[in-house]
Amino acid sequence: MILPTKHLREDQALITVGAELLGLLDEPKTVSRLWDELRRARAGAAASAAADSERGIRPRQPRETRCNIPFDWFILALDLLYLLGAVELERGRIRRIAA
Repeated sequence: MILPTKHLREDQALITVGAELLGLLDEPKTVSRLWDELRRARAGAAASAAADSERGIRPRQPRETRCNIPFDWFILALDLLYLLGAVELERGRIRRIAA
């Protein structure tokens, strides 16, 4: 669940989703804005991989064909980041904590 396993793809592991979320947290954001940006980023990566495969280009990494995740999986990834001390909630916005 946290790490990829034989039955859980790398792009669905909570640690991977959490890393994507940290990459999107360039400024404090609401949960809904962060969710929308994650969905857009994953849809863009999937569309890019589909276009490449139509042109006969093999994807460099399996990560480029990321699938969408459900909202509860997104919340679990946020919970993991909070437990690890990587993010905090401040005035209704998720903020990345500097390392």
